Amino acid sequence: MSTFRKEHDFLGEKEIPNEVYYGIQTLRALENFHITGIPISKEPLFIKAFAQVKKAAALANMDCGVLKPAIAEAICKACDRIIAGEFLDQFVTDMIQGGAGTSVNMNANEVIANLGLEILGHKKGEYDFLHPNNHVNCSQSTNDAYPTAFRLALYNKIESFIKSLVALEQSFAKKSEEFAGVLKMGRTQLQDAVPMTLGAEFHGFSTTIKEDIQRLQEVKMLICEINMGATAIGTSINAPEGYPAIVTEHLREITGIPVVLAEDLIEATCDTGAYVQVSGVLKRSAIKISKICNDLRLLSSGPRAGLNEINLPKMQPGSSIMPGKVNPVIPEVVNQTAYYVIGTDVTITMAAEAGQLQLNVMEPVIAYSLFSSFTYLENACYTLQAKCVDGITANEEICKNMVMNSIGIVTSLNPILGYEESASIAKEALITGKSIHEITVLERRLITQEKWDEIFSIENLIHPKFINQ
Repeated sequence: MSTFRKEHDFLGEKEIPNEVYYGIQTLRALENFHITGIPISKEPLFIKAFAQVKKAAALANMDCGVLKPAIAEAICKACDRIIAGEFLDQFVTDMIQGGAGTSVNMNANEVIANLGLEILGHKKGEYDFLHPNNHVNCSQSTNDAYPTAFRLALYNKIESFIKSLVALEQSFAKKSEEFAGVLKMGRTQLQDAVPMTLGAEFHGFSTTIKEDIQRLQEVKMLICEINMGATAIGTSINAPEGYPAIVTEHLREITGIPVVLAEDLIEATCDTGAYVQVSGVLKRSAIKISKICNDLRLLSSGPRAGLNEINLPKMQPGSSIMPGKVNPVIPEVVNQTAYYVIGTDVTITMAAEAGQLQLNVMEPVIAYSLFSSFTYLENACYTLQAKCVDGITANEEICKNMVMNSIGIVTSLNPILGYEESASIAKEALITGKSIHEITVLERRLITQEKWDEIFSIENLIHPKFINQ
């Protein structure tokens, strides 16, 4: 049977179950915010980042002489346990909440305070000895602690997402080598264009993902600018002299992340432009990956009444009524994930715009949107790589036959016959259904069979060189 302790804030008094490490302000948040049903504990990188922020603050406050060593050390030990992954279940506030993240900050302050009290030999709630606000939150505000923890977690989220992109890029690169000799028809506007190789097509997929990896590496550095020491609005009220620089240095050492203190703390406390840019780059990745998935679905369409140039791994039956039907379910689920990411980019845009004066209170929904988008798209990339791309095979003969039966190959005759003659051949082929070879070599005798074989050799179609009369 649960026992309770009484805690108070300036709104009144509440009973808190003795087994929990959070306190009254966290309990109020639990009562007030029933939005996503997703507690902040579902983002362990965020919780770890908060503990790193509180540890850095305790060390800086001790250096500045405003926290006694014993108190600072208890806070640091409590933070170390949270950083190690303990007590995640004590972080219970909803991901979306009012108050610009105050509930999350107080959830962290209360859990760390009660852990610290136990380390010092006291009971939970005996805040005279170690207080959530006076000690754990010393020289801080939600308005610098929350965004700093957010940025630390986001930095690690980006790093993790990059790894999934690297895995996907390497999978496409491997397939590009495997398909290097597979001749196929290139298409523009879904119409036959000119020949290429399936390997070149997959190399293009690899390259486009590699470009986004570079963009993410660049935008990641924007997140390294923090506003620790800004306190409420950027004036550093209630923070000791030199504290902002000292806490930033401690945070750099604790996290290994190259954080730097913003030059203008007032601007840094209200500006969320970096999140907009991160979201834009993530949206770019989502759009490009989704476009690739569209291509994979087209290339594998049919199999008998579509392009059927490639085979995707068969993952599950595709219909409850049509026997034998298999759907491209992996590209489809990645498409849908991309649409989610695109939608959250709109949310982030609106939330960033909605800030007023010295603070943007909409940061919790920005955090939720970015965290979920990175997680979902990372999962989608690994799924696409392992359950689709790695297992793709080529239908080489179908690809080759499509090339040789295509009207698009007439383009290779332009340097010899000229555009007008080539267009005439194409028109006749379209009307009659005859092949370009039949009209050009056998009927009109415009070039010899030897010249045809030179122009339309597999090697020249794959690596075209200029051939004229």
